[in-house]
Amino acid sequence: MKISELFKQKRTVVSLEIFPPKQDTDFDSVLHAADELSALRPDYMSVTYGAGGGTSRNTVAIARHLQQDNGVTALAHLTCASSTREEVSGIVDALGASGIENILALRGDRAPGKEGCFNYASELIEEIRRHGDFCIGGACYPEGHIECGNKETDIDHLKAKVESGCDFLITQMFFDNNVLYNFLYRLASKGIGVPVVAGIMPITSAASIKRVTSLCGAVLPPKHRAILDRFGDNPAALRQASIAYAVEQIVDLAANGVRGIHIYTMNKPDIAQSIMHSVSEILR
Repeated sequence: MKISELFKQKRTVVSLEIFPPKQDTDFDSVLHAADELSALRPDYMSVTYGAGGGTSRNTVAIARHLQQDNGVTALAHLTCASSTREEVSGIVDALGASGIENILALRGDRAPGKEGCFNYASELIEEIRRHGDFCIGGACYPEGHIECGNKETDIDHLKAKVESGCDFLITQMFFDNNVLYNFLYRLASKGIGVPVVAGIMPITSAASIKRVTSLCGAVLPPKHRAILDRFGDNPAALRQASIAYAVEQIVDLAANGVRGIHIYTMNKPDIAQSIMHSVSEILR
């Protein structure tokens, strides 16, 4: 099913993310995690795409497994910054042949020593459109893209992406819901009306927080910083507090009519299970 159709059927669409293994020897463990996440019955699951396309074949394989074997709608990520037109065409055709109807079109990072023929995600969206009738998602950044000079320019780039044929948007992670609400207001003022899915990540490791926030530019509000300060040296307590924080975010987002919730699971089914069970009736 196309994700655009899900937005027509449900008040709040819920999705989970999984990423392919960096090494083929880990493929079975990732597939097992995908099966456990599928058992939570999200509306769809996204499968990420490694930098430079390093895990592209596994992206296709896992997306196909989710959809054909587990009956879960799959959203396959596709990056373009380090890919040739022929490589992109091959992946898109492979997804279509596998019955995958949904693609998240991303610019991605350039792999060292490898040049691609696409500079922007909008160009990738146009290329995908030429290959068939896909539902295409795009990424957005409530706190602004870290490479963009200002938020106004970032919104203009996002509008170009939508006008290229993007059907919906998934946000980078954020930890202050007011940041998202302000972002949605700015999108509406620019005439961007496609559904926006809120990306939520429970930070269960103090060691990962600096890396995560530096990659996406997300700012930790005082409430979240207090959790890290108090429980950062107690992994079990930090895990519990982070899950509770994510649940609180989701409840508030659902109450305020956000169209979709996307949980960055980090391939940890137990954490996703705790969150999903806590909001099962809210998101029903």
